[in-house]
Amino acid sequence: MKKILLSGIALGTVLAFSSVAQAQIKLGVAGPITGPNAAFGAQLKNGVEQAVEDINAAGGIMGQRITVSVGDDRSDPKEGVSVANKFVADGIKMVVGHFNSGVTMPASEVYAENGIVFNTPSATNPRITERGLWNAFRTCGRDDQQGAVAADYIVKNLKGKKVAVVHDKTTYGQGLADETRKAMRAAGVNDVLYEGVNTGEKDFSALVSKIKAAGADLVYWGGLHTEGGLIVRQMRDQGLQTVMMSGDGITSDEFASIGGPGVEGTLMTFPPDPRKRPEAAAVVKKFEAKKFNPEAYTLYSYAAVEIFKQAAEGAKSLDPKKMAEFMRSGFKFKTVIGEIAYDKKGDITRPDYTMYTWKKGADGKVTYVEN
Repeated sequence: MKKILLSGIALGTVLAFSSVAQAQIKLGVAGPITGPNAAFGAQLKNGVEQAVEDINAAGGIMGQRITVSVGDDRSDPKEGVSVANKFVADGIKMVVGHFNSGVTMPASEVYAENGIVFNTPSATNPRITERGLWNAFRTCGRDDQQGAVAADYIVKNLKGKKVAVVHDKTTYGQGLADETRKAMRAAGVNDVLYEGVNTGEKDFSALVSKIKAAGADLVYWGGLHTEGGLIVRQMRDQGLQTVMMSGDGITSDEFASIGGPGVEGTLMTFPPDPRKRPEAAAVVKKFEAKKFNPEAYTLYSYAAVEIFKQAAEGAKSLDPKKMAEFMRSGFKFKTVIGEIAYDKKGDITRPDYTMYTWKKGADGKVTYVEN
């Protein structure tokens, strides 16, 4: 009888340890893994996976390992909702993503209804955090902040220049263009052309003709690197030396690959280069060892996972709503992109944009350099 009892106790102990060893935190990362914006999807995916690798190596979150599920939304709002619903079905409670504002908006409502907290490293439209959702956070800034920086630069440095405003009709692209245009007009600078184009377009000859006819010295582009690069290339092909200015949507070296040497001189708003932060040095080396350039939103994605970890530990709970409450408490999170605190909406409290210029380096490669 004693032997049976001891066996039962031993079995119970084994099962208990087995349960702890198998306990896992399910985290999702969502973005355009395929399609024209796949360069940005790779940034989100690689940033999250490296953060999870490092956190798991240090013991996980509250003793539990993190597993990662990757959702490919292809920058399509409908695909984003499908990814969100799959995450719900899979029992995921934390999501880093999505990349596009227009995809993040509908997906975030699915997350809010199903108890999932999300932290986007890149979706900058103000409405993401203005809707009063309990679960909405981002590690990046907002388009109204970015537009103000762009307009201020135009007013102070390009006085008397004619400005055309062009956007891609998306939540992000038109939103950013409109915020910049609004800030420009408030400062007394009126645009000479305001045009929308479609994502996926390849032929911008009609647009280039309008830019030429308007006599624009600067084209402010609200959109992503693919169409932006094509517009610059086709302006140069038609002999037009008009400078482009854009936002964080062109922050990929693929912009220069698409646009060619004519992108040199392009102006761009983006936060101070996170790769140069002392907090990021060790992590940047890990990416470099894997032959991946952690540009743009890679480290913003890494930071989003770090924040989830600290929020769970601070709340002493893996309950997403308790984590969200803690994230809005004003706590200063230590991350690879520096110290981050959130306001009650889920926006970061620090100003986060500066101006860059695309320049040719000593190696002949054109890339973005902080002014």
